[in-house]
Amino acid sequence: MIAFDSVEKRFGGRTVVGPLTFEVGEGQFVALLGGSGSGKTTTLKMINGLVTPDAGVVRVEGAVVGAEPLPPLRRRIGYVFQEIGLLPHMTVAENIALGPRLARWDRARTTARTAELLELTALPADIGPRLPAELSGGQRQRVGVARALAAGPHVMLMDEPFGALDPITRDALGRDYRALHESLGLTTVMVTHDVTEALLLADRILVLGEGRILADGTPHEVMGVKDDARVAAMMATPVAQARRLEALARGAANG
Repeated sequence: MIAFDSVEKRFGGRTVVGPLTFEVGEGQFVALLGGSGSGKTTTLKMINGLVTPDAGVVRVEGAVVGAEPLPPLRRRIGYVFQEIGLLPHMTVAENIALGPRLARWDRARTTARTAELLELTALPADIGPRLPAELSGGQRQRVGVARALAAGPHVMLMDEPFGALDPITRDALGRDYRALHESLGLTTVMVTHDVTEALLLADRILVLGEGRILADGTPHEVMGVKDDARVAAMMATPVAQARRLEALARGAANG
């Protein structure tokens, strides 16, 4: 579904990504994991043409990104980001309908799709006429996911989609999106700096550092990396936190 072939990106004469060569298979849920400056968001944006590589080729469903007009490509790719970006003067229903309207769907089909997506993203059926400012953060992010899914994309790109939410809402929305990924047969690439989120949601993790791949594998495989100190330290953090929490839970149970 997605292929990077010797891709590089430079800013101000400095290489910030690459060279990167990897493929994402149909139906995979891939997390791009790394700290600030690791190149993960730049990598994500090269998939839908928001950033143009300086070398190499990016392909989506076999087509070279940039070789065809970008609007048709972007209608096949959903994009969700932390800031959500809902248009504040439009209702929830109007925000969700943006993609179908650009694709020139008729009104009946668009209305039916909007209702379907409210249900899929666990939003109340009567939320459609409300403005984004009237919603909670979790509701706004669900609307963002619904809007990205509206035109029926094959690929979903997610840039720190749950980072601004409280832990309980973040966990619930992450699990709900993973279920949508499975039920809709999506191919998802998600940027995150949260190791636990990557381990629990993705079925493949690419750990990036200074624009290069430090590790690539299943959560189990990446957790077992010992030959790169940066990756090993990153994976050790949630394990140590889990042990401390388990000790606290035992203490509370015994108290």
